[in-house]
Amino acid sequence: MIKQTPPPDSQLKSSLEFTKTPTDKFAIFTTNVLGSMTFLLCSLAFFAAWIIWNLFVPNSFDRFPFPVLEMVVSLFAIILSVTVLINQNRQGHMDKIRQQVEFEVNVRAESEITMMLNMLHEIHQKLGLKTEEDKELEEMKEMTDVKQIHQTIDEEQSGGQQ
Repeated sequence: MIKQTPPPDSQLKSSLEFTKTPTDKFAIFTTNVLGSMTFLLCSLAFFAAWIIWNLFVPNSFDRFPFPVLEMVVSLFAIILSVTVLINQNRQGHMDKIRQQVEFEVNVRAESEITMMLNMLHEIHQKLGLKTEEDKELEEMKEMTDVKQIHQTIDEEQSGGQQ
């Protein structure tokens, strides 16, 4: 009897939990605040009030063409763009973890299916049912070599980058 076991849990390297450091929590908070409709409306109201105040109030502090407002908006744009980049980096990291988990689940499922095929084939033989040689079945009963898959992927990626 052929005994094949799926990879133990210790070989599963990925984690569904994305650790949230204080920096991550701040980035999430900032993204949630700066990406809200409330923030957009408040910003538009602030800019409109700034312009109206400086157009119609005598002795205003930022006369047309509003150089101080222009500087504020420029700084604001820098903060928003950095926030977007931080969020994209976090999202990319989470996507990478999800892909790794998905791959590991697929490898485990492949191993379990291979075990079931072997068990079914053994039952078939013990019942004395006539079996024809099936090369495809024999290939399916072989364990998947994950290291070989990784090596093939690495070779293809390094070949495409040159």
